[in-house]
Amino acid sequence: MATNLHNLSEYDPKSVPSAQGMRFGIVVSEWNHHITGSLLEGAQTTLLKHGVSEEDILVMTVPGSFELVFGAAQMAKSGKVDAVIAIGCVIRGDTPHFDYICEGATQGLAELNTNGDVPVIYGLLTCNNLQQAQDRAGGILGNKGDECAVTAIKMVDYKRRIKG
Repeated sequence: MATNLHNLSEYDPKSVPSAQGMRFGIVVSEWNHHITGSLLEGAQTTLLKHGVSEEDILVMTVPGSFELVFGAAQMAKSGKVDAVIAIGCVIRGDTPHFDYICEGATQGLAELNTNGDVPVIYGLLTCNNLQQAQDRAGGILGNKGDECAVTAIKMVDYKRRIKG
């Protein structure tokens, strides 16, 4: 469903398993901090709401969205977390830089999921303008950080159930 038809913060809390005892890493880009900071806040609030203790949330920053791949890979390898949420925001400019960063970060995060044992949640906003980013970072479309946190909880639960 297209985001413009769905509020990213609306979900059925009963559909989310308890996250008590789960450990989460959040790698957040410093670039566009006014957006990524709001996404981070949404993710942390949602994790806490579902039973994660503050001590079980590890937050690390990287300079930009391209560096999310390395940051997420290192966090996953650390053994300190059950899932990683990668948060960033790229806003289209006048050059092809937007396309290269979005494609590289997306491919890198996808490869971590394919080749790794720790779920990596895609929280990279790829927006045409600042308004679209604001709308998805606590604005009229909710907060993508909330959605990422719910996804992370569900993926840790999935992994635990599939491994039995």
